[in-house]
Amino acid sequence: MEDISQLIKDYHWMMNSIKLYSSMPSAAGEGRAAQFNRGAAPRKTQEVQHDPIHQETIRRDRRYKKIAQYEEKVHFIQERMTAIDDDREMEVLHWIIEGKSYRWIAAHMGLSHSHVARIKDSAVEKMRTYIPKVTKGTNFHPPKSL
Repeated sequence: MEDISQLIKDYHWMMNSIKLYSSMPSAAGEGRAAQFNRGAAPRKTQEVQHDPIHQETIRRDRRYKKIAQYEEKVHFIQERMTAIDDDREMEVLHWIIEGKSYRWIAAHMGLSHSHVARIKDSAVEKMRTYIPKVTKGTNFHPPKSL
């Protein structure tokens, strides 16, 4: 599993990718194209390698899987943010996941950038030790490392 600290840093761009992908009109039918091609009769290897439609379907399917991984990682962080009960920690985390730098957050909150890093580390430790409430019958799996 990736480090929670890195997931927090990556949260902003992963959310942007998820939003962008889900707002694209072609994203709605992604799974259907791949499903259709899986049911088709197998073609010769050489023919498939030069088929631009098939290659595009493969590319989009890979992208869909990558976005699904981003969604899983974002959900992992969102779920653990409930463990944060300190206002400073929540404020620091909020601005980090919005993509702001430690220096920007420090200036905003009137703290040093190293103090912001310590506050973030404290929040990450709370998130690391947090055990989510899982209802009976739910299969909970942390995000897979790439």
